[in-house]
Amino acid sequence: MSSPSPNPISVGLLVLKARRVSRPRPKGSATVDHSVLANVLATLKEGGVAALVAERQTIAGYRDLLEAEDPNSLNEAGALAFWINLYNAGALDLAAETVATGEPTVLRVAGGFSRRWASVGGEELSLTDIEHGKIRRFSDPRIHAGLVCGSASCPTLRFEPFVAEDLEQQLDDQMRHFLVSGGAVRDEARNRLLLSRIFLWYGADFTRPRRMPTMLPTRKAAIADALGRWLAPDIEAWRLTSGPRIEFRPYDWSLACSIG
Repeated sequence: MSSPSPNPISVGLLVLKARRVSRPRPKGSATVDHSVLANVLATLKEGGVAALVAERQTIAGYRDLLEAEDPNSLNEAGALAFWINLYNAGALDLAAETVATGEPTVLRVAGGFSRRWASVGGEELSLTDIEHGKIRRFSDPRIHAGLVCGSASCPTLRFEPFVAEDLEQQLDDQMRHFLVSGGAVRDEARNRLLLSRIFLWYGADFTRPRRMPTMLPTRKAAIADALGRWLAPDIEAWRLTSGPRIEFRPYDWSLACSIG
């Protein structure tokens, strides 16, 4: 049985709704402890996605800790790390629920991405709200390699939480790892560069990051050009000399969640 795919119209409406949440305005120097999430990640690395079922209470406790914080009291990097970690914690909980209910994909959990996941600063937020209303508004397209969805085709989860002091290096590392591990596949026989479908959905974030979040279409070649700085050197050299056709790979929504 093939896994379902999201309805593009429904997704578009949820993205538009998410843009109604307040824009992040970090302006402080406070810090947040993400060590609880680090422990959950260690459990996932050791026991796989099934081990997350026993971690749901811990994940909820981590969410409670973040709900008590004011992300606008952090600096820019700290606030972005805060929202990415909160989102990924929710995605881990959704993956755990999917395992517990015996479903083959997170898409079969009713309202998995659209129902309330956290309450921060008086706002009731779903995972969709956090991704499109908070995270994408930081205008950094690398976040698409840092967020997970509990599916086989999404990026692998980082082995550690995102933190303010290392965020620049962490996001660059995530982009390079995602591309080399399946996000960008060279097909020399057919002169094709096969990109993750994430770059079809969010290509404009890479070509026009200052306009994030945007739903505008963009040219395939422009997306490949924007990704060039993170591609493996041999693939980028081949791309520039061979001018391959750009295609997007099918997206596998079957349940999967692993540490990269």
